[in-house]
Amino acid sequence: MPKKQTTIVWQDREVLFDLPFSYLRLRCGEKIFDRIEPIEDTKGNSGTKGRMVVTNLRIIWHSLSSPRINLSIGLNCIISTSTRTVNSGLRGTTQALHLLANYNNNKYEFIFTNLSPNCVRHYTSVVGVHKAYAGSRLYRDLKLRSAIIHNKQLKMLPLEKICIHEHGVWNLSSESGNLGSLRASNVRVVWCADLNDAFNISMPYLTIESISIRNSKFGEALVVVVHAWSGGYVLGFRTEPSRLRPLFAELQTLHQAYTDKPVFGVEMNWGNEAPKPTNDEIEDLVEIGEPRGEMGPQLYLASQLAQNKEEDVIQPVYSPYLGLAIEPLKEGFTLKSLFEVQT
Repeated sequence: MPKKQTTIVWQDREVLFDLPFSYLRLRCGEKIFDRIEPIEDTKGNSGTKGRMVVTNLRIIWHSLSSPRINLSIGLNCIISTSTRTVNSGLRGTTQALHLLANYNNNKYEFIFTNLSPNCVRHYTSVVGVHKAYAGSRLYRDLKLRSAIIHNKQLKMLPLEKICIHEHGVWNLSSESGNLGSLRASNVRVVWCADLNDAFNISMPYLTIESISIRNSKFGEALVVVVHAWSGGYVLGFRTEPSRLRPLFAELQTLHQAYTDKPVFGVEMNWGNEAPKPTNDEIEDLVEIGEPRGEMGPQLYLASQLAQNKEEDVIQPVYSPYLGLAIEPLKEGFTLKSLFEVQT
């Protein structure tokens, strides 16, 4: 189970099953691109109607009848996407979305069938978002000696804004150090050698664990520690003593600003297609809090609305348990079961 830390982004890098509801909430910076239903998890839960939610970090699927049955598939884990002819428990022989994923040296296969006839939106949405994710890795991945400099200018990312450009910054990775310049934007820190553009490093704030000042054999230095999952590097930089602490304070401020409001770089332009759902429209899934029984009250009401959206309006009935008028409960449900917390 991933650690519940706002500074650690696990959503795009893990494949997890049957998560507590709190782990299905959108983290800061995560946004919805599409919500599709009914979708069957044909390989793992054949015969079960579910909902697929596609975000800029992962694909979420959960059963409509029992939301504790769910999947979270990080976009970084997906190896390939394709279509495959399968035998669905609800549609028979049909075309389905086939995903191959890798996590913790294990391969996972997922097959999702859209139960709406002639609808391929689940395929186009997943493929489009995964392509956008793969094309925006500089927002999230540390890069060494990459082609990020052209004619002494940093190749800017679409959502990037330069905040600091500091000349005369030494990279202390060698015995004598290398002189270059350091740039910091709203999404990353970049250092590049003056004599060789190819000798550079691009560090998204997402990969940075800490920024501090430490003593080194070169004197006081700015030290950047990279998360273990991104290489675990410890990088030292030296500048004029009068600029060291102001530069340190500026970088810490930018790092904290990113942590508070991260930019993951995954953007989609849906053109003239149907508008995609907003966060408010899926609040029943991502803002439900801790688990309450097999199906919490908000998820219960959401599933009721989904099943009754084309039916006549249901008249409320009086509930002695609450002393209120409520919508009639489905067979097999009680108010007590909806509000009990399972341990």
